Amino acid sequence: MDKSVKSEEIARLRGRREARRLSSEQLRTIRSQLSSGSNVKPEFEYELLSMFVRNEISAAATMPALSIILSIASMLWATPLEAALWLVLVIASKVFLLELCRRFITMSQADVDVRVWRRRFVLSELLNGMTWAGFALVGISNYATATESLLFSSHVFIFAMLIVILAIRMTFASTIMPIMHAGTIPMTLAVVSRLVILGMIVNDPLYYALASMAVGVHLYFVFLAVGLHSTALAMLEFRAQKDLLIAELEEEKSMSDEARRRAEAANKAKSRFLATMSHELRTPLNAIMGFSEVMKQEVLGPMPNETYRDYADSIHSSGSHLLNLINEILDLSRIEAGKYDLHEEPLRLADIADDCHRLLSLRAQGKGLEIIEDFTPGLEQIWADPRAIRQICLNLMSNALKFTPRGGHIYVSIHPTSDGGQRLSVRDTGPGIPKEEIPKVLQAFGQGSLAHQTAEGGTGLGLPIVKNLIELHDGSFELLSELRKGTEAIIYIPPKRVLQAVGPLQPFGHERHREDVSTRRPRLVNQHGGAQRSTRAPTYARA
Repeated sequence: MDKSVKSEEIARLRGRREARRLSSEQLRTIRSQLSSGSNVKPEFEYELLSMFVRNEISAAATMPALSIILSIASMLWATPLEAALWLVLVIASKVFLLELCRRFITMSQADVDVRVWRRRFVLSELLNGMTWAGFALVGISNYATATESLLFSSHVFIFAMLIVILAIRMTFASTIMPIMHAGTIPMTLAVVSRLVILGMIVNDPLYYALASMAVGVHLYFVFLAVGLHSTALAMLEFRAQKDLLIAELEEEKSMSDEARRRAEAANKAKSRFLATMSHELRTPLNAIMGFSEVMKQEVLGPMPNETYRDYADSIHSSGSHLLNLINEILDLSRIEAGKYDLHEEPLRLADIADDCHRLLSLRAQGKGLEIIEDFTPGLEQIWADPRAIRQICLNLMSNALKFTPRGGHIYVSIHPTSDGGQRLSVRDTGPGIPKEEIPKVLQAFGQGSLAHQTAEGGTGLGLPIVKNLIELHDGSFELLSELRKGTEAIIYIPPKRVLQAVGPLQPFGHERHREDVSTRRPRLVNQHGGAQRSTRAPTYARA
């Protein structure tokens, strides 16, 4: 099966599995929401409750301290007994709420029933809100004796107290909206009721305005609390996605590690197989081919039966074919395993192609084919492995010989490319390859449909070996074909593989570190064998 087909099938299976996983997660989430009676995921419900509990415990002394300050301030218009009674009720309800928070924080998540504990916190916060709402009743018995200025000041103070308490409770309880409503609505109703009643008693519209402002402030803080609640949910959602992503990454890492271990084991097994195949198959084949050739050529004496000589010839031909097949399989396996070592040196691509032409010329003449060369003269050398380049040329030209019918032509051309590289093209006049079959023939053991009808036979390994070898040289391979018109195989040598010729920087004998030849003084050899510069001016013979 094609590797791309395998990859697409694996990706499709993974997509289906991911879709099933998401569907099951959504179904579980909907079921959990129905069972918990909330639109929030159950795991988020627990986290939101935990955030509320941590807020209450971290600021356990804030509300009692504020209640003490308000109790002392209320003594300006109320009796100490009323103020003290209200203070005791507020502190008692706060202690009860803190005890619930302490019990919740000591329990494990598996033991927590979210619905039960949410109900407990709502009722406890409702009790706490009702005790704070009692502040609106403190000093109500002194209306008849209080002065107008004291009466107005006390209600302004109560209104300011409402704003402060709403802000604090919104900060602490916005993670669970029912808890926030339970703690703030009773207090707002009590303050609004007191302001409305007082406005009716004294017939002053200012108190109605304060009552309206109290309702507006409450709604505004509810709007802010909804925003904080949404922010908390988004934060939990992002954290859950992060945790899920980390878990998936760890799972993928473990899977990739396992796949890597398997690949390493398979690679070792493949290397052992290659070594075994190289020794256990090629050695007997060489012996068979050697003995069959001795028998075919009658080295040890004539064979009385002509049929035996034909058998020996068939054995030798079959052995050669099998040995070539084994060598191709080993070459392709070494390339794919990364064990193919390049021994690079400067060479001329045209020289390699010309040698391959000479090797295949007898075979081409036997089929009545003409190989036409078109090489750009003076091309620079390239840095490559001669054995690999020779195998590339032989494979391409052998393929062209196989698939070109008698009387056809094969065109071999080498030209420079516009970017400074070089291009080798082998074009034949064979049956061609359908466009949809080109990916198939580039696979190992792949052959086109028309090739089975017209070719001499082959293994289908030539083109994959060419493609892998040229990619080892950082080049590329392209196969162009038109049905019943022929096929063109092209390899591209990148510019970095082309060796640029560098001319001499200075003429020989006129280098800058030398004196000019025409003015250089002659050198004399002294009696000790050393050379010394002559200090006399040169003498010239007179005419």
